[in-house]
Amino acid sequence: MSLVQSLIATHRSGERVGLYSVCSSNEQVLLAAMDVAQRYGTPLLIEATSNQVDQFGGYTGMDPAGFRAWVEALARDHGFPAERLVLGGDHLGPNAWQALPAGEAMAHARDLVAAYAAAGFHKIHLDCSMACAGDPDPLPDELVAARSAELAAVAERAAAAAGLPPPVYVIGTEVPVPGGETSLEGGLAVTAPAAAARTLEIHRQAFAAPGLAPAWERVIALVVQPGVDFDHTGVHAYDPAAAAALSDFVAAQPRIVFEAHSTDYQTEAALHALVRDHYAILKVGPAATFAYREALFALAAIEDELLPEGEARSRLPDVLDRCMVDKPRHWQRHYAGDAHALRLLRRYALSDRCRYYWGEPEVKAAVERLVANLRRHPPPPSLLSQFLPEQQREVQAGRLPADPLALVRHRIALRLSEYARACARNAAATGRGGDAAPAAPH
Repeated sequence: MSLVQSLIATHRSGERVGLYSVCSSNEQVLLAAMDVAQRYGTPLLIEATSNQVDQFGGYTGMDPAGFRAWVEALARDHGFPAERLVLGGDHLGPNAWQALPAGEAMAHARDLVAAYAAAGFHKIHLDCSMACAGDPDPLPDELVAARSAELAAVAERAAAAAGLPPPVYVIGTEVPVPGGETSLEGGLAVTAPAAAARTLEIHRQAFAAPGLAPAWERVIALVVQPGVDFDHTGVHAYDPAAAAALSDFVAAQPRIVFEAHSTDYQTEAALHALVRDHYAILKVGPAATFAYREALFALAAIEDELLPEGEARSRLPDVLDRCMVDKPRHWQRHYAGDAHALRLLRRYALSDRCRYYWGEPEVKAAVERLVANLRRHPPPPSLLSQFLPEQQREVQAGRLPADPLALVRHRIALRLSEYARACARNAAATGRGGDAAPAAPH
């Protein structure tokens, strides 16, 4: 039994534990996540999404084997134990190739899943919920399930051929939009228990194909909509009463739990409630890079106040925004409004589309200049208190170095610690909310 299976079995035995999934390829986010997992004694599940990492490189430039090697090197250098690191693939399916006919899109999806499984990604989210060119829209559940089973068979063969343990799977047809909704104005409909039961049964039948019965036994979770999501400016908070019937349904099922997507920006109390109600896998992504951007913008404000005249500043917020304007493909279809509204969304939207731009050469150079400037001119406590007050308290207490990147990681860790406390076995002992996030070891 794998680490993930063991944790899910512990939850199903009645212990209020869960698994938080950090969906990010941002180096500082992942290092902060390692700090948090070390402090709370949790596994660290890092998931790459199908647009970040694919067989062609995705927007990160890494294929699955390359991503695994990079993450494992980060963990080694940061002193994080390899046995507590789990890799997962999120939204694996034809998502990136929806404009192609279904046959071509699924051929790419098969190669994608094979690459993830062969690279040792243990947790595979099979997402065939999107229609391709020529498909009926919405797709019938039976077709979604058949395509998911087809991809599971590919993953089984690829893992076996690589001499790796077989993966565990997450399934579901009511999959929230990756990265948040465009708008929550229409509200959110919680998945009906009858719909969840139908999805589960249709997938069970699809996995009855020859050779797939063992894979079905490793389906650990079903994606549903518990009534949590976010758009560019608002958050739909979890309402346990509205999802009570859905929670009762999964409690009566053997083995599986629910996986909750788009839990970003929920309160810590809501995260605890989600785990209690059998949403035992919590996904977080944009909220972590949002915290990263908050910390960097705060450091840029300190830089503007601190640096003497004539010394070149990073101008990071302006460099980032200029890059987004020059290369709008990651946000143009998502944001709407006049020039002022678009500027605010590019910088501050909860959907955090600026997360796609941190690897751009000019933005990366601006971050490096910002860090170098603040290492040459360490901020006094008064400026840290003005722009990063939580971090200044930790610096003053001697628990956090005043290095710029340590401050950034601490800001991210404050958010991720809420997930760790909601999921950890010792959550009651570690407390909530007021705990300081761990200092970066280096």
